[in-house]
Amino acid sequence: MEILAGRLHISEIRKIAASTVGDAEKRRRLWSAAFSPDRSTAVNALWVMSHLPASERAWLQSLQPGMIDLLLSTSDPSMKRILLHMLRQHSFEPDAIRTDFLDWCLEKINSECEPYAVRAFCIYLSFKMCRHYPELISELYGHLDMLTQQPLTPGLSCARRKTLRDIAALENKS
Repeated sequence: MEILAGRLHISEIRKIAASTVGDAEKRRRLWSAAFSPDRSTAVNALWVMSHLPASERAWLQSLQPGMIDLLLSTSDPSMKRILLHMLRQHSFEPDAIRTDFLDWCLEKINSECEPYAVRAFCIYLSFKMCRHYPELISELYGHLDMLTQQPLTPGLSCARRKTLRDIAALENKS
């Protein structure tokens, strides 16, 4: 996995991702590389993981607790963005929601210090976790309402609009 330390192009990312499919040892080494103290290695490892095919979704889902731990401990914006992108593809069961992760996501929605992509992913992930509980939906709605006090990029505005639509659809089902 020494190749992960250098500058990689998308074709190389796809090739590395394809080589790990079905190979438990390569996947283990790839996941270990995500914790490397070398920023390039860690970001590239996550980038490769984000390009794994759907056949590897169960393995990625099994890494959810570790991904959340890594996300909550990193300050690197690229790592945050990639981890949130991967977590967005996960399911969140009502009895297994990590409150530290939910609180982190809700806090980041209105944080102007965070990149817009991180904030948008936090909106989507907050909904995935909150949708199981009406009181949490109300809290999420409050965070989304506060967003109107800030200038929004098209991406952040779209995430807000789609989530508000999903909240309305959820309330109409009740």
